[in-house]
Parts: sequence; C-alpha cells; structure tokens
Amino acid sequence: MIPEDKEKTQRLLGRFSAQPILVVGDLILDHFVWGTVERISPEAPVPVVKVVKESFHLGGAANVAYNLSVLKAQPLLVGMVGRDEAGDQLVEQLEREAISSAGIIRVSDRTTTVKTRIIAQHQQVCRTDRESSAPPSTSVLSQINERYLDFLGQAKGIIVSDYAKGVLSQMLVPEWIREARQNEKFLAVDPKRADFSSYRGASLITPNTKETERASGVEIVDEPSFIQAGQHLLEITKADSVLVTRGEEGMTLFSGQDHTHIPTVAKEVFDVTGAGDTVIASLTLAVTAGASVAEAAVLANHAASVAVGKLGTAAASVEEILASIG
Repeated sequence: MIPEDKEKTQRLLGRFSAQPILVVGDLILDHFVWGTVERISPEAPVPVVKVVKESFHLGGAANVAYNLSVLKAQPLLVGMVGRDEAGDQLVEQLEREAISSAGIIRVSDRTTTVKTRIIAQHQQVCRTDRESSAPPSTSVLSQINERYLDFLGQAKGIIVSDYAKGVLSQMLVPEWIREARQNEKFLAVDPKRADFSSYRGASLITPNTKETERASGVEIVDEPSFIQAGQHLLEITKADSVLVTRGEEGMTLFSGQDHTHIPTVAKEVFDVTGAGDTVIASLTLAVTAGASVAEAAVLANHAASVAVGKLGTAAASVEEILASIG
C-alpha cells in the first residue's frame, strides 16, 4: 500500500486551490431539527423531542460541491430545484458558501428534495423526505445537458452524483461519460440506482457494500464473496476502478485484477450523513491534482474519517486531513 507521506500530501493538497471540478446530479436540502428527549409520548411509544434549534445544509450533489469548496477547489455545479421555498433556501445556501448557482435550473412544477432529520441526544430519531423522483421534462433535460457541456471545457474533473431523484437521465449519463473520455477527463460516479449500465466506462464508481451486492448480483456473506462482487462489478461496468465504501471496515479499491483494502482511520463516528460526498469530492480532486487513484483513495479515507466525526452534513478541510494523517 502507498505510504501516507505527510509532506507529499501537503504538496498535493496545495494543488487543490481553484481546481475547477464539474458536479452534476441531484440537489438536496438537508434540514436538521435539533432537540432533547425527556419523556415518551402518552399517545404512542415514541420519544417526544423538545426542539432547541433548526439548521439547513447543502445535500446530495450540492454537498459534493460544498466539500470541494471547503477543500479550496472551484465547484461547477449543475442540477435542478423547484421554484419553491426550499429551492430558494438551497440557492441562498450555495451563495452563502460562495458556490455559483449559474448551473442551477429552476422548475415550476418540481418539488425541491428536502430531507429532514430529527436529532436528539446526538442520535437521529427519525427522518422525513419531501421529494419528486419523476424524470424531468425533455426541455429541462436539454437545459441540464447544455449546462454540463458549457462547463465541461474548463473542468479538470467531473463528478456525477446520483441520488436517484430523477435528475440524471439514463440517456444523458452515458453521453457525458463518452464526452469525458474523448476529452481525457477523469469522471467519477457516486451511484444510487440498482442498474449500473448507465455508468459503463466511467473512470471510477464509488458504491457502498449494499449497492455493490445489488448491482453485481453477487450475495455478499463473507470476504471472498465481497471480493467476487467487487471484481464482477468492475467487469460489468468496464470502469477503470471501483472503490467500495464499507463503513467501519474502511474501503476497498478494485482496479484491473487487483484489489486493495484501506482500513478506516475514523476514531469516533457521530454521523455518516454525506460521508460518501466527502469521499468522491476529495478523491476526484486529488486525482486531478496529480495523485494516482490509489493515493487519492487513501486521502479520501482520511477525509471521510474527519466528516463522520462531526454531527450533521459535514466536510473535511485541508488542515483537518493533514491532522488526520498525523
């Protein structure tokens, strides 16, 4: 395994500054309701949460863009939100983080995806979702494609953030991968749908264990079956690499006939919300800054360990990654 060299990492992180990375995918507004639990409801065996505060954060592809911004890169974000209060809030949040909303399309008949998490005593009590996952109209898809092509020329790398909310067309994604190949640009996909055929030929795909099992068709019951599933997924997608995120077990990188396990370095896990966004953002940025995929995966592992140590949707800064490496 590649040694975790702090000086080499510091030079690599220094090249992150102002790197333009195109992010296209499902935009989500993360809503957190923070409170305390002091009793159980007399109406049903559920906790009564006394609300202390509320907060809003960027989620989905917008959180990928936020992670890139925290790492001092320049995210070029493309996506769609409704012409509703949540859409306004998401765009305002982007502007607050100095992330351009020029690539965001506002759609009148669309509900902006909002995930509301109720947190009490540092634990998620429940989650509610408001969303529309129906495919957008042909006209909206055409606008999304135009924004993608507008940004493609200046982008050093591309991230496709698929949260299965309908924004990413099965017709457009293969075309984007072909465009990236033709322009020799690294394209990474964070998948959510069961069928990975749209991602065929990507530079990198970053499923979790459950997604790997479902997409490969191999039941994962032990380490040998896990390796079989990862290798099979690599074969059927024709991707250059597949990085499987495995929670507390770390990550495993599949490339060619080889696989490399990267143990987790997280000391405490408070919240895994958005950890996958941190992984794909930091890894893609590291590759475009000159790292190999294997080196980038090690760095992304440290970035994820920082993110899961925070409550709520979180990101890892350059300084925090360096501190994690030690």
